[in-house]
Amino acid sequence: MKTVYPLLLLFLFMACHSNENDSLANDEEPKPPAYFPHGVTYEIFVQSWADTDGDGIGDFNGVTQSLDYLEDLGIEALWFMPIHPSPSYHKYDVTDYYEVHPDYGTLDDFKRLVQEAHARDIRIIMDFVVNHSSNHHPWFKAASESINNPFRSYYVWAEKDSIADQIAKKEITLDSDNIRQWHPNGDDKEHYYGFFTGEMPDLNVDNPLVRQEIYTIGRFWLEVVGVDGFRLDAAKHIYPDDRAEDNHAFWEEFQAEMKKVKPDVYLVGEIWGEKELLAPYFKGLQAVFNFDWWFAMNDLFQKRGVNEFARNHLEARQLYAQFRPDFIDPIFLGNHDQNRILSVLEGDTARQKLALALLMTSPGAPYLYYGEEIGMLGVKPDPHIREPFLWDEREYDSLRTTWISPRFSTDETVIPLALQLEDFNSLYHFYRYWIHLRRWQPILAKGEIRPITHQVPELLAFYRAWEGKTLEVYHNFSDQAIEVEVPARLIPLAVHKARLEGRVLSLQAFGSAVLEPQD
Repeated sequence: MKTVYPLLLLFLFMACHSNENDSLANDEEPKPPAYFPHGVTYEIFVQSWADTDGDGIGDFNGVTQSLDYLEDLGIEALWFMPIHPSPSYHKYDVTDYYEVHPDYGTLDDFKRLVQEAHARDIRIIMDFVVNHSSNHHPWFKAASESINNPFRSYYVWAEKDSIADQIAKKEITLDSDNIRQWHPNGDDKEHYYGFFTGEMPDLNVDNPLVRQEIYTIGRFWLEVVGVDGFRLDAAKHIYPDDRAEDNHAFWEEFQAEMKKVKPDVYLVGEIWGEKELLAPYFKGLQAVFNFDWWFAMNDLFQKRGVNEFARNHLEARQLYAQFRPDFIDPIFLGNHDQNRILSVLEGDTARQKLALALLMTSPGAPYLYYGEEIGMLGVKPDPHIREPFLWDEREYDSLRTTWISPRFSTDETVIPLALQLEDFNSLYHFYRYWIHLRRWQPILAKGEIRPITHQVPELLAFYRAWEGKTLEVYHNFSDQAIEVEVPARLIPLAVHKARLEGRVLSLQAFGSAVLEPQD
């Protein structure tokens, strides 16, 4: 393989002369190829991102101002947590599906953000909460007024006596999730169903009027505002677990409706579960988050499942392809629902770098959580895994939000972006290096995975193959150096804490290497 990628020539020089080889900034480097939806997506919580109006809360204009930074990092799409009006800070309980939260700006501000992102070939994916609304939504306010209100059937209701009868028959118990998901409505003789909380009543998608409301909302954001797709919250909870086939059918119908206005609409579902549960959802959703991959990645650092990782990932992908040949497999190190990856790894940036190298060399569509690239920390409860992004040192940081007092990501624990930009050995530059490496290599973006058989414990090794070409990838999940013999006529494409001498590949603790055949 001797295709000339100017940026990779710089990377290769660094790989051969440095154990760290973090990316150098180069203002004259060419724009890398785009592979969306196979490319890298970056999740942003607007509330914590960048504040341009001084109210302590992030806003759309702050995201717009940061698009050049995100483009340079190598991001191809942005996923926004909910941006609609809501009584909560997280905004997963929506009160108006056709508007944006005033704390974030105006709808025109958001439209300008979409346009500016598209001008940089960055796609926009927004959270769409289909499972439930807020109990402050006008639909639910009307529904809660009377059994006879036309909006009553927009939600799911059951008589108290019916629930009591189920308890008497031991069909449900007082300490079961099922009973806790039914919520009283004042002195009403009926309870309403809210899978997550009483503040989030579930919509009754059996009602065709509700389904049409959902489709109309989706069409509005695709056609009028211009977003490129949706991250679909709680996608497996549209119907109860015992109605999984109804869930699958709903998303097929939703997809068909969205494609009427945007044939290439991108739909990614949030579904926690094993591959067998996920696979049927690909009939209606092009992408479904791969939580199995995330759990397996964490196991690697506990020295579990190293030999099975590549094989298991391949088996999952083969299963998904049976339901949808053009499936997209989103993989990630963390998101807004999980403790931040650097906290999970106990502050060890060496292990975080290895995790990132694995993410960028694995098949699938990588997702990054904002601030991950500067080493932000965070442990639940949820507000503290969603703390403000650190743009600069506190005294110079005019964009940092102040809506919450950070407990984990502070100036004492995280080096702000401005300082990391100046340090070529920073975590930020490591992220930028591997993101750009992936973008310059079609095999890494689109290739399949095949395990490499070897006898070295704690060494994860696999091929990436695409259009008759291959790369070999090696990751050392040990805290000790290891050596492995590799085939002849391989040369380094990218290495981190690794060196190839003849046929002997030496990897330091938590080192990585990507090797390619020599012509």
